[in-house]
Amino acid sequence: MTSKASTPDSEISAPEENCYRLVVLGSPKVGKTAIVSRFLTGKFDDSYTPTIEDFHRKIYKIKGQVYQLDILDTSGNNPFPAIHKLSILTGDVFIIVYSIDDRTSFQEAVRLRDQIQLTKNTANGMKCPPMVIAGNKCDKDGGRQVPLEEAKGTFDQTRRCTFLETSAKKFYNVDVLFRSLFENARLPSEMSPSLHRKVSASHGPTSLRPSSNGKLALRRRLSEACGMVAPNARRPSVRSDLLQLRIKTLRGSSMDEEDDDESERGSIHRKLRKAMCCIQ
Repeated sequence: MTSKASTPDSEISAPEENCYRLVVLGSPKVGKTAIVSRFLTGKFDDSYTPTIEDFHRKIYKIKGQVYQLDILDTSGNNPFPAIHKLSILTGDVFIIVYSIDDRTSFQEAVRLRDQIQLTKNTANGMKCPPMVIAGNKCDKDGGRQVPLEEAKGTFDQTRRCTFLETSAKKFYNVDVLFRSLFENARLPSEMSPSLHRKVSASHGPTSLRPSSNGKLALRRRLSEACGMVAPNARRPSVRSDLLQLRIKTLRGSSMDEEDDDESERGSIHRKLRKAMCCIQ
């Protein structure tokens, strides 16, 4: 998926096949960063600071295996369209957020859903990448502009796409959101906030290092799951993203159910060249 983990602070590396990138998208002021903060720390900050682009990394040890989840919290203003397009191309799983009291943000969520599907199809032929669409701020008593039934009808729920309403402020459905996302992507459910033990960065290397031969005693293997937020994680460069995009596209997506034959691989090469042109 994404590039092999490189976390000097924790000295932990996940194998390439266990590395994933989550991209969070949506209009400004809909609560994207608040949802990410709830996921990473469990905390909520009521103040608002515009996001240009934030990058976070979380490392897990689940049943003896190490996983890496990179989280890209994008700007709602899309100041750099080419970087925005690249973020979608390099994403493996997606969360789209709108606010139930802002119809414009709902319309933007529809546009983003369509853009993701079109962009990922251009890149590697995936029918629909794993995603969750969240109608945030459902704790508000008044001012709703997007009826629940309308949203349900707009966002068709499939194996890869789930819609639900959330409240980052009240911590309502946030855990369900991430559990649904990981289920859609066929990732370990233990990656969701409530299903793993939180480890501090100071104790992370010992706690997260894979066991000998990747094996644990049966009792521990079935129950152990822990994770930590990697300190000082840096966003990979655009050059690294482009290189990884090429590798992922040539290999095809491991999340897609259909295998490519030789003629389809030729089509993928052509789509990759087209995708590269789109972001330049």
